[in-house]
Amino acid sequence: MLSRRAGYALSVDPESEPRELLGLPAFGFADPGPLRDALTAAVLVGAKTATTSLLVEYVIDGVPLPKLGDRSLVYDSERRPVAVIETTSSEIATIVTVRDEFARAEGERYADAAGWRVAHEHYWNRWLDYYRDRLRDPEFALTNSTLVVCERFRLVERLEP
Repeated sequence: MLSRRAGYALSVDPESEPRELLGLPAFGFADPGPLRDALTAAVLVGAKTATTSLLVEYVIDGVPLPKLGDRSLVYDSERRPVAVIETTSSEIATIVTVRDEFARAEGERYADAAGWRVAHEHYWNRWLDYYRDRLRDPEFALTNSTLVVCERFRLVERLEP
């Protein structure tokens, strides 16, 4: 769950999240706060090696899909650079075809893809108004055929905040 739209209809201005730091594309997992902090900590200890975003998030943001070898800077809730990660694989799937092993690689203690789906749909449903507005599609909804980007990555470097 990448946060490239953090704060829409919530507490953070969506434009306040940096897209580049130290010459690298940059992002923070989820929204600033406890969830981002937990996900970032999981990356730093090697427990989180995968992440998922809705394909429409890339369309809305006008950013390219991750590809093998891409490096990104991860920042924490304070927007401090904490890690450099490198994409090791990226594929497009539907919400229902995400595999159990991938769900576990997200480092959020999902037992299987069913638990992953419940948590991710809960998160993404908070953003439905944003997606509908940006897509200019008042009917946009998460369905079994909703496309997601499943990215695997490795920790390249820990940075001191």
